[in-house]
Amino acid sequence: MRAASQDFNIVIIGQNNRLQYEAVLFAASLRHSAPDFKGRLFVATPKPGPRWTQNPAIQDQDVLKALKQLDAEILPFDNHVFGESYPNGNKIEALLALPEGEPFVFFDTDTLITGDLSRVPFDFDRPGASQKVEGTWPKPTLYGPGFEGIWSALYRRFDLDFDGSIDTDQPQGHWRRYLYVNAGYFFYKCPRQFGERFLEYARTIRDDQIPELIGQNLDPWLDQAALPLVIHSFGGGRDALPDGLLDGSVSCHYRLFPLLYARESDHVIDVLETVVAPNKVKKVLKQYDPIKKLVIQGKGQKIRDLFDRDALPSREQVIRNRIKAKGLWMR
Repeated sequence: MRAASQDFNIVIIGQNNRLQYEAVLFAASLRHSAPDFKGRLFVATPKPGPRWTQNPAIQDQDVLKALKQLDAEILPFDNHVFGESYPNGNKIEALLALPEGEPFVFFDTDTLITGDLSRVPFDFDRPGASQKVEGTWPKPTLYGPGFEGIWSALYRRFDLDFDGSIDTDQPQGHWRRYLYVNAGYFFYKCPRQFGERFLEYARTIRDDQIPELIGQNLDPWLDQAALPLVIHSFGGGRDALPDGLLDGSVSCHYRLFPLLYARESDHVIDVLETVVAPNKVKKVLKQYDPIKKLVIQGKGQKIRDLFDRDALPSREQVIRNRIKAKGLWMR
């Protein structure tokens, strides 16, 4: 099915930290760039409870008012498994609070919508996730096992077809040979089904003593270790969406504002600065220093002037260091 032929919901995570401001920015960019979007926008917020030492929910009334004006719905959810010890787990447990049987797209909150979502040909029967990924996990140790040994052990643990997940165009031993995706966005036809399996796989990987995972760091990579298995189990894969739309012309997962100004296109900058400009948005977002200083006060342009977007350094750390040397790094 194509996105234009059916409604779907969007969910992002909001908390009483930088995510609340990123949520306002996401909602503003959605309404600006995809004004005909017919689905619901949920800002899922964890409830206070024993897995948090402080109340994680959004409490700032100006933020809540701005989200309401942007037609975003606050969706409280419970943390039964994760919480403060692993905040990335919010994107897993929040799925269980979404309307059952309604197609959804999850986006990391540090994302801008920069184009018309109806151009994205989602097939919600066949899930997918972001292909904007580097080989961050696993990190094979000197004495093994290697990539194949680690990934095949996980597929066996959940009785999945490991061979069917392999990209045979990639060489033996290269991390891209294995289905590794970024959890910056993912989608499926039912959030409850997807969330229940995601939670099961993540909890098992975390808690069971899988010998091949000894020495592997799962913080913060647990969600990205489990997500490829979930996608494969529901019949999804690398080619679920055409290239160049999400993480391309329709959305931008910027992660941090200094990196956004250093790396992203003029169009992304234009969307960012346009949606921040209205007073009802600006007065809320200026509470967050990176937006206040880089976007509203215009210091982001100083970062932009440090780089040639057509010849960026290949390593992100080089970009960070250059920005820090000029005293412009903030997060």
